[in-house]
Amino acid sequence: MLFGRDQELAAIDELLVGARARRSGALLLRGEAGIGKTALLDHAAAAAGLRVLRGAGVESEAELPFAALHLLLRPVLDRVGALPAVQAQALQAALGLAPADSGDWFLVGLAVLSLLSELAEERPVLCLIDDAQGMDRASAGALLFAARRLDAEGVAMVFAARDGEPGFAADGLPELRLRGLDERAAADLLGEHGEGLSADVRQRVLSEAAGNPLGLIELPKALGDGGGRDGDGDVRRGVPGAGLPLTDRLREAFRGQVGRLPETTRALLLIAALEDTGDLGVVLTAAQALGASLDDLDAAERSGLIRAGAGTVLFRHPLLRAAVADGSPLGARVAAHAALATALGRPADADRRAWHLAAAATGPDEAVAAELERTAVRARDRSGYSAAASAYERAARLTPHTGPQERRLALAAEAAAESGDLERAGRLAEQAAGLTDDPALRARLTEIRAAASFWGGSRGSAYRLLIEGADLVSAADPHRTASMLIEAVHIGWYTGERELTESIGRLSAVPLTATDPLTPIRRLLTLATAPIVGAAVTGSASGEESQEPDELIAMARERVADPADLILVAALGLILGQDTVTFELASSLAAQSRDQGRIGRLPQVLFYLCSAQQFLGRHGDAKATAAEALDIARDTAQRQWTERLGEPLAFLAAFEGDEALCRQITDEALARVTSDDPSWEVPWVYAALGVLDLGLGRAESALARLRTLARGRARFHIFAIRSTPDLVEAAVRAGDRDAATEAFDQYERWARHARQPWIDALTLRCRALLAPDGSAADHYEAALRLHAKANRPFEHARTALLYGEWLRRARHKARARAHLREALETFERLGATPWTERARTELGATGTAAPAQPAPAALAGLTPQELQIVRLAARGLSNRDIAAQLFLSPRTVGYHLYKAYPKLGVASRGELAGLLAAMP
Repeated sequence: MLFGRDQELAAIDELLVGARARRSGALLLRGEAGIGKTALLDHAAAAAGLRVLRGAGVESEAELPFAALHLLLRPVLDRVGALPAVQAQALQAALGLAPADSGDWFLVGLAVLSLLSELAEERPVLCLIDDAQGMDRASAGALLFAARRLDAEGVAMVFAARDGEPGFAADGLPELRLRGLDERAAADLLGEHGEGLSADVRQRVLSEAAGNPLGLIELPKALGDGGGRDGDGDVRRGVPGAGLPLTDRLREAFRGQVGRLPETTRALLLIAALEDTGDLGVVLTAAQALGASLDDLDAAERSGLIRAGAGTVLFRHPLLRAAVADGSPLGARVAAHAALATALGRPADADRRAWHLAAAATGPDEAVAAELERTAVRARDRSGYSAAASAYERAARLTPHTGPQERRLALAAEAAAESGDLERAGRLAEQAAGLTDDPALRARLTEIRAAASFWGGSRGSAYRLLIEGADLVSAADPHRTASMLIEAVHIGWYTGERELTESIGRLSAVPLTATDPLTPIRRLLTLATAPIVGAAVTGSASGEESQEPDELIAMARERVADPADLILVAALGLILGQDTVTFELASSLAAQSRDQGRIGRLPQVLFYLCSAQQFLGRHGDAKATAAEALDIARDTAQRQWTERLGEPLAFLAAFEGDEALCRQITDEALARVTSDDPSWEVPWVYAALGVLDLGLGRAESALARLRTLARGRARFHIFAIRSTPDLVEAAVRAGDRDAATEAFDQYERWARHARQPWIDALTLRCRALLAPDGSAADHYEAALRLHAKANRPFEHARTALLYGEWLRRARHKARARAHLREALETFERLGATPWTERARTELGATGTAAPAQPAPAALAGLTPQELQIVRLAARGLSNRDIAAQLFLSPRTVGYHLYKAYPKLGVASRGELAGLLAAMP
């Protein structure tokens, strides 16, 4: 019976009821040691009608990648073959059941989701993970990815994690924090476990335990064993460890129970505490080397400290395991680790053997260091980068010579960077750099330190490190030099004009060959920065021939193999106004990432894809893409992209006139600003709010926001440049044309540089706004002719609206109506609500009533996820195929598809293709 846990039991029962009804969910139980988390998991496991998978984190396994996941899924690994091939391969490789590949470790999380969904087709599934704070990082990442993407599978996941210990960040999961039992429940529980205690001691136990169930159970037991009685048999006034935190008091109580056992029994318990799998055979083999036997196992069982059976040894509570390990002398622990290393002789146990050897080492030992390095290689091959970093680092500490030591520290730093732990990576890289004089190695380490500095907010430091690193290899390795300088240019863009000018000058001077894959990227960077640094827009310092941006992007796509470099190319396309080319490249990269299961790369790729869609006026597609990217960024804990995706979402909200959402996103971004110049740190905030105010008719407010960009350090950023047409319109409407002059001059320089019809159309629109009334019409007419070639419906409609307004003021009402109707129809189709209202008002002012508001398009009623699923289904993809594309479970795809049918007025997927073909 669980005392005083009605609220917690109700929450768990609600989760289980949902799973039985095919509503998936997850829950994190968090609380101090002994608070009752495991008891609640036991209650959940006893519920009828669900298939239960149970696992736990073991701290000594924290450096073994996917160890906890293997424990959880071991009973159902025979079902892995039912998964899509790429997912099955990823999961089998992660668990050491197949050769390792170079896949994205997030793909393992998708495979877990698919496996659980497959199992739930037969019967709802309940996954219970105890001591989650002790899981290896790879297992935690995979399980959390699966938990965050649960939807309609019939799967429930419950994690239990101990307070006060690092290692399990479960952002996004519902959390239930367990508190101590109330007085009545605590007294009832003590009544069952504290028989024979005097009233005085009973009250002291209640006070010391503070409602902690384990304390209420174990402290009386310790007293009853004699630990709390004096020589005359009277109970002492204190309890074990009085004055210490409860966890420490419980450990003292456990140590007291262990300390009364024979020495050989204590040796067996220590072996069991240090053996991370609970393998009874390994425990007995190692214990025999320390003089223990089966009799000692029986004695430990009789004491109630462990349970043995079915080939395993389990401690009564994790704190007991910790008490045994921590309370043993160092010499005993070293001997136990050595005995375990000897007992783990199978090839499959090589990684565990290496870590036990490391724990047994009392000084530098190259043989052990080499074994740990081999463990690190295996972990890295299985995408267990955090575990690899730990193994490389420990190997370096055990290395007796500086040469191999610095190499292993460098590998540890690289693995830590790949795991996303850049703070650790920077620390390891700095340590390695202090041990080596090799320029190439120092350059590698400098790159890692620069990345750590950049993501830690120290842009200036990151920039200087990259310049130093490039100097180290400038004579020997032009390609690596250029690579580092390209990154320096990127950082210089966010640091200041001086840094940008210096880095682009250095990059232009690097003697790259014509066939080097970085050559077109360098040329694109030169073109992108030329208007800012005042360089010529043709040629370069290295004598390269001038080429158009679209040709250079095509060349880069042919030559460049590194997806990170291609993503940079996509970003440069947006800076150069090559939105269509960026759209095509980002679409290709997204498709490639989906096919290869590179989930972790998708938020960045989809960011540039939705930005291109937004600029092209494909607002519905951009919204769906941004929503998917944001979900994946959250599910993969990529905070930088979770924050960065606010940019397109804020702009899309502004276009739709959703002021509350736009302000929510921009307020959150401003709250994260750490400098005294928000316009420099988050310039997109001012651009998005400027568009919002302009659409809602608040010209002066829009002008104030957009002038902040035009006058500040951010004036050459893409947000400031692209928002110039908005600034010009706001300035004219506010009666302050002079406010737009300087920004428009810079925009014209960019337009001449970019040479894109759509940019030229916007330039003509700005000239029309700024021109005397007599010449405006020619500019508007020319702009509309260019818009007709550019296929950017939103901007086309805005120009038509402005021209219609001008014609109405000039009393050419008949001509005005044609342009205003065209603008109105486009705005309505795009869902640009404030612009629709402006067009309707203007059309009414011509003396013609605006047509009735049309019924919203069928697709407009779909959620972004439903829209994606419907479009893929219309192409003939099965639920399973769609699930693989969108990283969902097939059942979730079916759930959302059938929710979409009534909204679209169809009864089957066969009707979708015709319906979508008739819609914009």
